[in-house]
Amino acid sequence: MTAQLERGQGLASTIARVILGGIFFAHGWQKFVTNGMDATAKAFDGMGVPAPTLSAWFAGIVELVGGAALIIGLAVPIVAVLGIIDMLGAIIFVHWDNGFFATGGGYELPLALIAGLIAVGIASHGPLAADTHLLKSRSKVNA
Repeated sequence: MTAQLERGQGLASTIARVILGGIFFAHGWQKFVTNGMDATAKAFDGMGVPAPTLSAWFAGIVELVGGAALIIGLAVPIVAVLGIIDMLGAIIFVHWDNGFFATGGGYELPLALIAGLIAVGIASHGPLAADTHLLKSRSKVNA
């Protein structure tokens, strides 16, 4: 693969990570700060989400901390898996009965986020990702 193509893929991955991370971070911030965890758990309960308090904390932490981790490129594959679990829960328990389109409260957005998480979870994380530098350092130590 040419160096120019590798740089382009790294840049694309970086942009995707930052955008996805920003979306997740904003939703986590909303759960923790804007609404508060008590209100978030109450809303989850009203939507029929199982174990609403635990689910609210899981979603809030995955979205806030995971969003920040995506932005800096730290533990990207792990964050991607946790984010996918979070979004599958959103689809199953909140959005499914509303159909596909986001305008009607459907599962379009969480599904798109899953697609993005799959892509960044398996792609090269780019030259600006913490994982890139940590993995290089680790492979030098193990060599």
